[in-house]
Amino acid sequence: MIYTKPIKLSAFALLVLAGCGTTLQAQSAASKEFIKAPLAVVKKAPVTENELKRWSHLDLVKDSIPGMSVDRAYAELLQGKTGQKVIVGIVDSGIDIEHEDLQGKIWTNPKEIPGNGIDDDKNGFIDDVHGWNFLGNAVHENLELTRIVKKSDDGSAQYKEALKQYNEKYEEALKNKEQVDFLLDVHNTIKKELNKKTYKIEDLSTLTSTDPKVARSKMVMTQIFTNAGPTFDPEADFEEYREQVYDEIDYNLNKDYDGRKVVGDNPDDIKNNHYGNNVVFGPDKEKALHGTHVAGIIAQVRGNNLGGDGVANNVEILTVRAVPDGDEYDKDIALAIRYAVDNGAKVINGSFGKSFSPHKEWVYEALTYAAKKDVLIVHAAGNDGYNIDETKNINYPNDSKDNLKEFTNNVITIGAINKEYGENVVAGFSNFGKINVDVFAPGEEIYATVPNNKYKYLQGTSMAAPNVAGVAALIRSYYPKLKAAQVKQILMDSGVALPSKVVLGESENSIQKPSAVSSAESSRTAKMVNAYNALLMAEKMSKK
Repeated sequence: MIYTKPIKLSAFALLVLAGCGTTLQAQSAASKEFIKAPLAVVKKAPVTENELKRWSHLDLVKDSIPGMSVDRAYAELLQGKTGQKVIVGIVDSGIDIEHEDLQGKIWTNPKEIPGNGIDDDKNGFIDDVHGWNFLGNAVHENLELTRIVKKSDDGSAQYKEALKQYNEKYEEALKNKEQVDFLLDVHNTIKKELNKKTYKIEDLSTLTSTDPKVARSKMVMTQIFTNAGPTFDPEADFEEYREQVYDEIDYNLNKDYDGRKVVGDNPDDIKNNHYGNNVVFGPDKEKALHGTHVAGIIAQVRGNNLGGDGVANNVEILTVRAVPDGDEYDKDIALAIRYAVDNGAKVINGSFGKSFSPHKEWVYEALTYAAKKDVLIVHAAGNDGYNIDETKNINYPNDSKDNLKEFTNNVITIGAINKEYGENVVAGFSNFGKINVDVFAPGEEIYATVPNNKYKYLQGTSMAAPNVAGVAALIRSYYPKLKAAQVKQILMDSGVALPSKVVLGESENSIQKPSAVSSAESSRTAKMVNAYNALLMAEKMSKK
């Protein structure tokens, strides 16, 4: 399942002044000091639109926003330096490789002749010029728990747990359908009364109708606008919510739906491994929204006045489409990782995950294969607000077969933070865990590319992971001798500390939030990734 934060009604209802000046020339690490969290962070002013679009690049000390200090790193550490090209594999829903802000950033297979219908590089994939699409023309899929329930009851603990969760999720989906239908009715009432498709909170004050339905709709929308934040767009956001809820009922939880039939392979046979096609954005480019957004966070062209800016400058994006609207198959993920590794990726981003993994050993073998080839895998922690150290909340794929001890040292798991430094800095939706989450990064209201030359704010650990993948690519570009395991350690050790106490997870009660706890409970490091610090540490480590 792709890890964009699901839209819920509760989300609508809830939804350091001194610093060193920048310099125009890069300086050695020896003359620079690590950025540390100030004793108190005082917000200078409300976040501007431009700051919001690129807040993940800003600096906690200079800007009072807990970004990754990317701009500062470019200005003070990288100016005048030349890095080498790094291939970043993105295993996701597909990417719009024709997007205006990704031009020059898309990997091209040098061993393949485009359009000749021949497997020139003899890797089993014909005309894989920009990557591979393991899903073929498939778009929608069941959740893994639905697939387990569809099979006969084998008496296993896995079946019983899957059935339990299926019933809970289906009941919740029906409630969400009632909720979204209500919201759409409210929205349509306002649109009709205003005679306009899009509107802002100030437009609501012009409504003077005494019709009880209009009055109620006005009250509901006023409350939603007040709490939803500056990027809220009722027309787009309600439609996204509707599609999300209806897709869950029609496809993800529909036991009669077979999304795999169109692919034509046997998903339970890992040896049946050459299937799909070379159309890396899939049969419907709009459905490549998630992957395109992830790609933009890493690789959008910097400083071109289009959309946002990518974290890494010297990258090429290798697309592997393997994540549908629903849960990914273990087979597809295992083969996608191997494909990216075999085609030169040094960093792989995985903004997906699920709670059941029938063939997890295939994925474990792929992770180990990547480790042997010195490839770093950056994985999103998930958006349930759960402690994934608890066995009932295990998030797959993972790098621990017992949820305690890592079997490989090349996988880093990322939680999400928002732009407000303080005890609420960890995004409420973000999973956490002092054993199985490594570090945090910006993942709320992230502005990046979406299909057909458009841009959008999205949120989720899906967005936090590529922010870290971008920093990893920077390290591998400018300090190429460092190994994947070293890059992982740098990302963790060089981070800026979270506040001593943080709120973790979300409460079902939208009024009463969970209490703050020690940030040591949040992750292995209780830190936020910082590009500036990471590059300083990388330089010191590379000299050793």
